[in-house]
Amino acid sequence: MKHFLHATVLTSLLLLGGCGGGNYVSYTDTIGVNGTELFYAAEGAGKAVILLHGNGGSHNDLETTTRQLAQAGYTVYALDSRGQGANPPLAEYHYKDMAEDVRQFIAAKGLTKPAVFGFSDGGIIALQLEVMYPGTFSAIATGGANIFVKGALMPEFEAHFLAQENPNPLNIMMMNEPTMTVDDMQLIDCPALIMAGDADLIRPEHTALIGNNIPQGEVVIVPNADHGSYIYHSTRVGDLLLDFFNRIGY
Repeated sequence: MKHFLHATVLTSLLLLGGCGGGNYVSYTDTIGVNGTELFYAAEGAGKAVILLHGNGGSHNDLETTTRQLAQAGYTVYALDSRGQGANPPLAEYHYKDMAEDVRQFIAAKGLTKPAVFGFSDGGIIALQLEVMYPGTFSAIATGGANIFVKGALMPEFEAHFLAQENPNPLNIMMMNEPTMTVDDMQLIDCPALIMAGDADLIRPEHTALIGNNIPQGEVVIVPNADHGSYIYHSTRVGDLLLDFFNRIGY
């Protein structure tokens, strides 16, 4: 059962020591940012990593990755994006609003240049935030993200998806956004791991377009994986992230 804990009681959940040294935390809470409320879970001790789920999901989708990173010595903040997960649904959504939510969350928690991993919509949000506010992150990792719509999705999926009648608000957003460019990617000045499955909904050439245009970007096509099979309750993405963080010294 989800529960909401407030700052006055969070100290009871601080455990001295634990993985990574310092105070190992494990709690959930809500925070007001950018005119909305965000539910989030925090776990671990050490350098901060933000985790962002996909469209219509929640932080629970990344619980295996949260645990892996926390046990490896990081403090993980897994957010429910606005209007999703434990947050009340909204009538309208935009990636730039969600990026601003994350920026204000980072500021409210007093975090300095955390790393971020975003899956699908979460990856879009991570890239969008770094484009809007350069230097926010020490490192970016994405799985199954796109920077624009037409031409980014596999043809059979794109034709079906864009032909929807009466799409819900989250799908309306995905049908029209994001609207980032190759030039935007070239301005991202931190290490970036851009991933997708070999049977992803995102075209492999689009994944390469993103990663190859980020100066410190690298592209990984995960074998035997669709859009989310290496993400949902899987250790595969956590292993890739830990290798990435180790290589860049984060």
